[in-house]
Amino acid sequence: MGCAIIGCGKSLPALAVANDDLTQLVDTSDEWITTRTGIKSRRIAVGETNVDLAEAAARQAMGLVEGGYCEAPIEPESIDLVVYSTCTPDVLVPSCAALVRRRLGLVNAVAFDVNAACSGFIYAMSVAESMMASSALGVAGAGRRNKVRRALVIGSERLTRITNWEDRTTCVLFGDGGGAAVVEWDESRAGVLATYMKNDDDDTNALTCPSAFDSPQPFDVNGVSKEAAVAGDPGNARIDEELGVTEAVAAGRPRQSLFMHGQTIFKFAASAMGNAIDEVCKRADVDIDDVKLIVPHQANERIIKYAAKRCGLSLDRFQVSIGDRGNASSACVPMALSDAYESGRIQKGDKVILVAFGGGLTSGAVLYEV
Repeated sequence: MGCAIIGCGKSLPALAVANDDLTQLVDTSDEWITTRTGIKSRRIAVGETNVDLAEAAARQAMGLVEGGYCEAPIEPESIDLVVYSTCTPDVLVPSCAALVRRRLGLVNAVAFDVNAACSGFIYAMSVAESMMASSALGVAGAGRRNKVRRALVIGSERLTRITNWEDRTTCVLFGDGGGAAVVEWDESRAGVLATYMKNDDDDTNALTCPSAFDSPQPFDVNGVSKEAAVAGDPGNARIDEELGVTEAVAAGRPRQSLFMHGQTIFKFAASAMGNAIDEVCKRADVDIDDVKLIVPHQANERIIKYAAKRCGLSLDRFQVSIGDRGNASSACVPMALSDAYESGRIQKGDKVILVAFGGGLTSGAVLYEV
């Protein structure tokens, strides 16, 4: 018995920006981008908010609108939990999860956000599954916990809000989108067989984005000081120094923008994805040959190909959706999962792996049986 996925959906912004369009912003070409990333175009949210994308994906996952995959329409009041992964929230308070709860009328749901960068949906799924299991299996003290039978798990991002459009090494990669899945505790189904999460230290600051917290405060170590509001918070200066932001800003990079050292991340991702696949199979005591489909984070098609080679698998065992949407961080996996269901690649009884890596450095995988 376990935590079964009973619905999933996705939402993409209306604006599609092709590789050729980016040649007006930076020195690049369609051939340069395509051969290095597999990306032909990406979606960019101009009028849509992060929560707009999440709401639309959730409505599909719940069977409230057409599109996506849903075993049967899901009543909003039956959702007990919302776990929302994002590193680009519309606002800090309230959480994006709280806004989705309000919009969808999820009157019985506890709702909160998580941030594990591009691995966020994997982490959110693991949190939801753990809460459901502890509630259902009578773990010590289970009667003192919230009862969770159904959960809405979301990954939604607007990475283009923090993209440096003058940096051709990163701006060609990112896009926006939202994905969602509904999971249910069902004693008659296998559901999630194993999860895996891992963190490594990003010692070289290969993937960072500073916050925009910059409200001036009239205090310093001696108390109240109007001059302190002008000088700025020394704490911000220290974290900027720790993350290498000070030097980058001095070199002309916008302060609140995503910075990535591509080669370092590629090397990490190439090993992390394969390791996560191996580990989750080991935990579930499942042979990789018995896995029907692997749904990976869509950062770069070359990384997916490398992971397939590393695992001794053909590329057709992987869901590749990056071509028309780019890297949308934690939205990638649920959107690609929705693609797989919609195209009929996932059927009853199949074993499926969701796998991702991201800033932090984070990595993880979920193996489940349909």
